[in-house]
Amino acid sequence: MTITITAFERSPDGGKGLARDTRVRWALEEAGQPYEVRLLSPRAMKAPAHLALHPFGHIPTYEEGDLALFESGAIVFHIAEQHGGLFPRDANARTRAIMWMFAAVNEVEPPILELVTVKFVEGDRPWAKERMPLVADRIRHRLGQLSTHLGDAEWLDGGFSAGDLMMVSVLLRTRPSGILDEFPNLAGYVARGEARPAYQRAFAAQLAINAAPLAAG
Repeated sequence: MTITITAFERSPDGGKGLARDTRVRWALEEAGQPYEVRLLSPRAMKAPAHLALHPFGHIPTYEEGDLALFESGAIVFHIAEQHGGLFPRDANARTRAIMWMFAAVNEVEPPILELVTVKFVEGDRPWAKERMPLVADRIRHRLGQLSTHLGDAEWLDGGFSAGDLMMVSVLLRTRPSGILDEFPNLAGYVARGEARPAYQRAFAAQLAINAAPLAAG
């Protein structure tokens, strides 16, 4: 059965790998699974056809036969369960990989997204300038904890797993702010993720879409 995912017709980041479809593309590439991409405009994302797949009108979604999923973490989890390469064989290590997937989106990502909101959505509010450093410090606190755990290890828990895929994807969002560079071991960790051939293929595929001219109409 053909796997189809959805992605931005034009990603807000210009194809720099920060949109959440990159996580799904990367997981599929790690698993060696071919897939097709249905590109959506902002208007199409709010249309009934897409809302039937994703009730909140976001991307990505995942369709395979009669299975339809939304939320990048759930999609990556499904891919990791169904195919090799993203979950360890050892049961305890597999459970820890799942734990790190949850940690990425529940512990690390929220303050990072808050900074994006303050900068781009609330930037014209009178209190935004004062709030920005407070949010940045919350990110630094969380990254400091993660940095301590990682130490000089290559990956979070032994070999590369879906936990690392999700964590690297989240940490990439801190690069534009410069905060990632304040933690050299985390910057190196992210660079190792980006160096994986599967990530390179996923990144190139998303970048190519954003570099192509939009179809007329």
